[in-house]
Amino acid sequence: MGLTKQYLRYVASAVFGLIGSQKGNIVFVTLRGEKGRYVAVPACEHVFIWDLRKGEKILILQGLKHEVTCLCPSPDGLHLAVGYEDGSIRIFSLLSGEGNVTFNGHKAAITSLKYDQLGGRLASGSKDTDVIVWDVINESGLYRLKGHKDAITQALFLREKNLLVTSGKDTMVKWWDLDTQHCFKTMVGHRTEVWGLVLVSEEKRLITGASDSELRAWDISYLQEIEDPEEPEPKKIKESSSGIQDSHEAEDGTLEMDEAPEDRILTCRKAGSIMREGRDRVVNLAVDRTGRILACHGTDSVLEVFCILSKEEIQKKMDKKMKKAKKRAKLNSCNEEDEDLEVSVKMTLQDEIQRVANIKTSAKIKSTLQCIRTMTCEYALCSFFVPGDRQVVIGTKTGKLQLYDLASGNLLETIDAHDGALWSLSLSPDQRGFVTGGADKSVKFWDFDLVKDENSTQKRLSVKQTRTLQLDEEVLCVSYSPNQKLLAVSLLDCTVKIFYVDTLKFFLSLYGHKLPVICMDVSYDGALIATGSADRNVKIWGLDFGDCHKSLFAHDDSVMFLRFVPKSHLFFTAGKDRKIKQWDADKFEHIQTLEGHHQEIWCLAVSPSGDYVVSSSHDKSLRLWERTREPLILEEEKEMQREAEYEESVAKEDQPAVPGETQGDNYFTGKKTIETVKAAERIMEAIELYREETAKMREHKAICKAAGKEVPLPINPILMAYGNISPSAYVLEIFKGIKSSELEESLLVLPFAYVPDILRLFNEFIQQGSDIELLCRCLFFLLRIHFGQITSNQMLVPVIEKLKETTISKVRQVRDVIGFNMAGLDYLKRECEAKSEVMFFADATSHLEEKKRKRKKREKLILTVT
Repeated sequence: MGLTKQYLRYVASAVFGLIGSQKGNIVFVTLRGEKGRYVAVPACEHVFIWDLRKGEKILILQGLKHEVTCLCPSPDGLHLAVGYEDGSIRIFSLLSGEGNVTFNGHKAAITSLKYDQLGGRLASGSKDTDVIVWDVINESGLYRLKGHKDAITQALFLREKNLLVTSGKDTMVKWWDLDTQHCFKTMVGHRTEVWGLVLVSEEKRLITGASDSELRAWDISYLQEIEDPEEPEPKKIKESSSGIQDSHEAEDGTLEMDEAPEDRILTCRKAGSIMREGRDRVVNLAVDRTGRILACHGTDSVLEVFCILSKEEIQKKMDKKMKKAKKRAKLNSCNEEDEDLEVSVKMTLQDEIQRVANIKTSAKIKSTLQCIRTMTCEYALCSFFVPGDRQVVIGTKTGKLQLYDLASGNLLETIDAHDGALWSLSLSPDQRGFVTGGADKSVKFWDFDLVKDENSTQKRLSVKQTRTLQLDEEVLCVSYSPNQKLLAVSLLDCTVKIFYVDTLKFFLSLYGHKLPVICMDVSYDGALIATGSADRNVKIWGLDFGDCHKSLFAHDDSVMFLRFVPKSHLFFTAGKDRKIKQWDADKFEHIQTLEGHHQEIWCLAVSPSGDYVVSSSHDKSLRLWERTREPLILEEEKEMQREAEYEESVAKEDQPAVPGETQGDNYFTGKKTIETVKAAERIMEAIELYREETAKMREHKAICKAAGKEVPLPINPILMAYGNISPSAYVLEIFKGIKSSELEESLLVLPFAYVPDILRLFNEFIQQGSDIELLCRCLFFLLRIHFGQITSNQMLVPVIEKLKETTISKVRQVRDVIGFNMAGLDYLKRECEAKSEVMFFADATSHLEEKKRKRKKREKLILTVT
C-alpha cells in the first residue's frame, strides 16, 4: 500500500490594518465605569472596542462568519447587541467579551436594534421588513410585527407608554401597541424613504429625517391626557400659544397626514419642518440623553447640531418678539400716545428648535495602529520590496514608478515608465533588477543602481532602464522563471507568451483561456506555470513544451491572484468570490477553502517558509492565515464541504410555519440551528432513558415480588453522574440545561410521540412546585403547537385536566410570593428613606429637579427686587 500525501491545514490567525467597516454604525460603550471614552465599531465579522484617549484597540468581540451590520449598547452599559448580515443577533458581555445569547428570527440583514428603557426588551428591524421584539432576560422572542413593505431603518420604544414606533424605506412611520401587538397608526406624510427618527420634548414631539433636506416635526397628543378634565387640551394650547395652524394642506399644496377617526391611543399632527443645509439623505439622526441637543448628518462631511429650547427659554424668546412687535407697531401707528395696541405674535418651529452650529470634518478618520509607515502616493496597482527591505517600488495607474524609503517614508524618485497603466512588476531572481508590463504594449527591464544624492553625501538607490520588449497587445502580467532564463507575459488577447530573457526571442505561446489572464506564477523548479483568468479557470502548464496539464474551475468569479507555496507544487488562488483556495498542481486536487473576507480579494502574499499567507480585500482588511501542524485529509474535507453546501441550500429555503399558526399569531419561527437540533436530541434521549428506567423498575418490582426478597437494581451510569437522581428528575435537569433562547425551537422540532410523556412528567413536576415558570412556558408552547393532536387524544384528557388544576394553583402561589416580595421591598425602601432621609432613583431625581427649579425662581426674584 502506497503512502498518501499529507497536507497541513491553514487557519485564520488575525485581522489587521482594519479600523472599522462601513456597513454598521458606531456607538459609545461604557467600560470600567467611564463614559464617552470607548467606542464600539464593526470590523467585518468582529467588533472592535477602541480607546479614544489612547487611540488603541483594547477589546475584540469575536464574531463567527457573517459581517456586522448594526450595534446597540444596553442601557446598563454591560452588554452590546450585535446584528449580522444573515439576520442573527448576538448579545455580548462587555466585561468578559463573550457572546452567550443568540437570537435567530430574521431572514435578512439586521438594520436596526434598540433596547427599551430598562434593557429587558430588544426591538430588531431587518431588510426582511419585519420587526421582532425579544425578551433579553428570558432569551426568547416575544412577537413579530409585520406591516412595513421595505427594510426597517429605525425603531424606538416609548418610555412611559407600552408603544413602539418604527420607520422604513417604504416612506412610512408606524405606531405599534405592544399590548395587543398591532399597528394602530401609520404616518404617510413622507414622500421618500424615512432614515431616522427621534422623540423629544418629553415624548410629545417626533422628529423624522428622510431622503430630502427636510426634518419634519410631529406633535404627539395622547388621548388619555386630552380626555382628562383636569388637564388643558393640548390642541387648544398649541393653537393659542404657538400660533401654528392645523391644516390638512401643506405650503406646497400636498396633503399632509392628520389624525384618523379610528385613533384610540394618540394623535400625531405635523407641526412644521426644519431645513437642513445638506441636500442628501439623512444618514443618522440622534438626540443626547438630556433631550436638548439634536444632531444629524448626511452622506457629506457636515454635522448639523440643533438645540431644543425649554418652555422658559421659549417664553423669553416670545417676550422679546412681543416687545419688538409692539415697538414696530407703535412706530407705525398714527397715534403715538396709544399704549394699548393689540399685537399678536405667532411662534414657529424655528423658535422652539434653534440651530447651534454646523461642524465640517476636514478628512476621513485615519490610523496607523499596527501600520509602521504611511506614504502618500498615486493610484497604486502593484508593488514589491527592494531586496534588503529598506525601499519599496510602486507601479501606478498613470504608468509611473515611485521609489520610497521605508525608514523615513519619503519619496526618493518618480520615473515615467509607461504611457499607460503599469499593471505588473516582477523582481528578477538574482535580485539585481525587475521587469514591468504596462498598457502601452511594452515590457521594460530595469536594473538597480546607486546614484549621488543631492541632499546627502551618501549615495541612494535608483533604477535605470536597460531593455524594452515591444508587443502587439496590452500587457497585464509578467513573471520570471526561478532560473531567470524565461519570462512569461500575459496579454489582452487571452494568451501567455514565453520569451527567453537573454535574447528576448519568442519560445512558447500558451492559449486556451476564454478571457484575459490576470495572474500567473512559476513553480520553484521552473517545471510548471499556473495561470488564473477572468474566465474563472486556472490552467496548469508545462514549461518544457507548453502543454496544458489540467484546467480547473477555480472560483465563482474572476481569479485575481495566484501564488505558489515556496519549494512545493501547491499554490493559492484568490478570487472576486471572496474566497481563497489551495490546490495541488501535481494531483490537480482542491485542498481547502479559506473564507473570511466580505468583499472581493485583490491580492495575497505567501511567506518564504510557507507558514503564513496574507490576503488583501476590498473590505479594507488584511487577513493573516497560519499553517498549523494539523493534518488535512481530503476525503473528510470533501465530506464537510458537501454537508456545508447542503445546510446552505436548506437555509435558503423558506422556514416551515408553526403548526396551527395563523396570520395574526404573535409567536413566530426562527432558524433551525444545530444547537436547537442538539437540544431536541437531548430531550428525546432523556425521555428514552426515562422510559427504559421506568420499564426496568416495573420488571424489578415483579422480580422482587416473585423472589420474595429485595434484589439490588443496577444504577444507570448517566443517572449516577448526575448524583444518583431519579429518571424523571433527569428529564427536568435536561430541560433546565437548555438555553432559554433555544427552548421553544427545540420543542418545535420535537416529534409528537414524546409529547404525552412530557405532559405527564410536567404534571408531576408542577405538583412538586419545581421550576414553575420554566415548566409553564414549555407547557403552553406545546399545547399551542400540538393543540389538535392533544385534544383528539382521549388518553391525554385526564392529564390535561390535572394539569389545568395544578397549573392554576401553583401559578397563583408563585404570583402571591412575588407580590409579597415586592410589598416587602417597598416597605424596606420606605424604612430606609425614613432612617437615612435618602430617596431612591426616580423619586430622588424628581425632587432634585424640583429643588433646582425653586432655587432658580428665588434667584430670579432676588434679581428682580435688586
